[in-house]
Amino acid sequence: MPMNGSIHFTGSLGLENEDAVFRALGEVVGARARRYPDGETGPRHYWIRWVFALFDAHPQLARVGGNEAPGDFQGQTVVPLFGLAEGVAGADLDFETLGYARAAIASWERFALLRAEGAIPPGTRFQVSLPTAVALSTTFMEIGQRPHIEPAVERGLARDVAAICAAVPADSLAIQWDVCHEVIAHDGAAGRWTLHYDDLLEGSLERIRRQLGHVPAEVEAGIHLCYGDPGHRHVVEPQDFSTCVAFANGICAGAPRPVHWIHMPVPRGRTDDAYFAPLRNLELGPETELYLGLVHYTDGVEGTRRRIAAAERHAAEFGIAAECGFGRRPAETVPELLRIHAAAADG
Repeated sequence: MPMNGSIHFTGSLGLENEDAVFRALGEVVGARARRYPDGETGPRHYWIRWVFALFDAHPQLARVGGNEAPGDFQGQTVVPLFGLAEGVAGADLDFETLGYARAAIASWERFALLRAEGAIPPGTRFQVSLPTAVALSTTFMEIGQRPHIEPAVERGLARDVAAICAAVPADSLAIQWDVCHEVIAHDGAAGRWTLHYDDLLEGSLERIRRQLGHVPAEVEAGIHLCYGDPGHRHVVEPQDFSTCVAFANGICAGAPRPVHWIHMPVPRGRTDDAYFAPLRNLELGPETELYLGLVHYTDGVEGTRRRIAAAERHAAEFGIAAECGFGRRPAETVPELLRIHAAAADG
């Protein structure tokens, strides 16, 4: 059977704090998941929105406009956009941190303690999920300013990666790059999702591969390919796996280091061969695990099993996951969603 019984979580989990996340994963999922994220709890629950405060307080940036928000953004209907402050050159812009290292290191301390106590299975890695520099730049920077600001954002993320790797033992760490804006722009998302470079596939692949290179080879690294989740809806609806396969093949073929996993989403209604057929063109090495995001709360174990059966007609060995993080989901639904993962993984 191609489905191998393993589970992956992309990041957010919607519980009260990291202890609640780690304990829930340990109790319900156990060793079925090789890596545990901290759930991106508290102010980090809505993916990258929390980084707005850092940009807004940065002395080298200034507000220069706004983009339409997907829903409400801090009581506003626009996401404020930033550019370089007067007299600041892009080469001088500096982000000592984007805040991810501080959050990750605090969560790692709890993870290590709970793993030592037996609440987390031995051998489980601590997973840190990070946005790409393109995601942060596209969301918060004025499009004409992005070529000047994106390199500084990437340098700041690289510093956070270095700090995380210095604090967490390599054999206990896994780092995931969340690739969203690149994917949806490739598939036609426009307006506030428009990217600032023309060759959407090759330009994105170059950037993703470079950011993978910021992770030391002895640390596991993976990719979450994402179509967004505002209001539990995709920004662009994927027609099939063609775009995910193109990104996965391009990333892995040119990556400067091993890619340990690739995650791809499966919409709830897709059990047709046409959606899964491009998986036959997937070219992953033996070091790269494939996770298909086909677990959905709304149709439970039976719906998940139907999507697994469809995937098994086309895929090599794969594990299962949800389409995206579920940090915006009501907390009372999370235990059941974890049980759906576990039951479906067990066949």
